[in-house]
Amino acid sequence: MLTIGLTGGIGTGKSLVSDFLKNQGAALVNADLLGHEAYYPGTPGFQQVVDAFGKGIVGVDGNVDRKKLGPIVFSDPEYMDRLNGIMHPLIKDMIVDRLTKIASNGDEIAVVEAAILLEAGWKPLFDEIWVVTASAEEIITRLETRNDLSREDAQQRIDSQMSSEERISYADIVLENNGTIEKLKERVEELWKERVPEQTRS
Repeated sequence: MLTIGLTGGIGTGKSLVSDFLKNQGAALVNADLLGHEAYYPGTPGFQQVVDAFGKGIVGVDGNVDRKKLGPIVFSDPEYMDRLNGIMHPLIKDMIVDRLTKIASNGDEIAVVEAAILLEAGWKPLFDEIWVVTASAEEIITRLETRNDLSREDAQQRIDSQMSSEERISYADIVLENNGTIEKLKERVEELWKERVPEQTRS
């Protein structure tokens, strides 16, 4: 089974690329959704995060409120490191479990979308690393529109992540996403034909 790690900074368009790859026939794993599962009440992740950051991050529904946790960890690199030290190993185990199940189902191509793939040290899990990029100005515009963030908050989110240049240094494939959705879709389809063995295409 060919495994592709798909990554890129916030607002670059990773989810669009993963949707296009899914449409081509890839089995898709979203690490961010796995991260949500790792916070579920009753899980080791939930208890460890609450122990680390206090009961104030728990919402009225009993779940970790990421809107309360986010400002805490984005404001202090030490807090971010503490959270990552809890969550990254848990999510990695979940990714390995999903890939094992996908392989046992007979799927030939698996794509794992993960914003923190490189930072978390998950590169060895994959045969290829695909990095989605966009200009800083394009990303800020998207975050202002999509996430209702101020320009300052958007820049803070960008600055808190690995730089685009560093991500690219690990990449087998770089997808620039400064144009239209249709242009990005066409590029993904081209790469699918170039990179995915013909006998494994659906």
